[in-house]
Amino acid sequence: MTPRQVLDIEYQLLPGTNRKTTDIVIERNGVIAVRPPLDMPPEQVDMVVRSKRMWIYRNLAEWRDLNATAVVREWVNGETFLYLGSSYRLSLISKQEEILKLKEGRFCLNREIIDAGGTDAAKKAFEHFYIEKGTSRLKERVARYAPKIGVKPTLLTVKEMGYRWASCSPSNALSFHWKCMMAPIKIIDYIVVHELCHIHQRDHTDAFWNEVDKVMPDYLERKEWLKRYGAGLSL
Repeated sequence: MTPRQVLDIEYQLLPGTNRKTTDIVIERNGVIAVRPPLDMPPEQVDMVVRSKRMWIYRNLAEWRDLNATAVVREWVNGETFLYLGSSYRLSLISKQEEILKLKEGRFCLNREIIDAGGTDAAKKAFEHFYIEKGTSRLKERVARYAPKIGVKPTLLTVKEMGYRWASCSPSNALSFHWKCMMAPIKIIDYIVVHELCHIHQRDHTDAFWNEVDKVMPDYLERKEWLKRYGAGLSL
């Protein structure tokens, strides 16, 4: 990525791809990322960004409003944590064999984990839980939707992805952020369909959204939910 600036807009210029249009995205951390067609000179990308400045200003304002309500969780008994769209209270348990388990409607975390490693260790325990559960759950959802879209992804991984929910590589390998497992299944399905449709259409053109619409006619509702409440899907 190459940082550039047009007027008061700072953006990250991503490597070009075989696309016809320039894709401008406000990432989940508020960074403006721009992916142009292959071989488009940076000066021409600057012109595109300048022409889209009102769209960028409007979407940045929305991003600030949505992220003003981001959740800060505490690692104490009774705090709530999300899994598949439902909230579960945390119980710190002494001498528990498993590091973390979901039992009888509660997240039971081995208290020694926090005593020894602090909140960083507790977060790692939750990340591992979401990755483990997410790998099997997302494989199941991909297996459900891939035939409907007519694609065959090559690989699926669940991992830390910074400010991206998911990605589809040029080799059709899918990656999902472990935070996806905090969302309701309906939203997870939208993320899955979104990435599967990228195997057909690499950028966010009308053709891409038409592919999504064929499989998920209410995708706009799900997309809006993720935009509005995604900031709360965090540790």
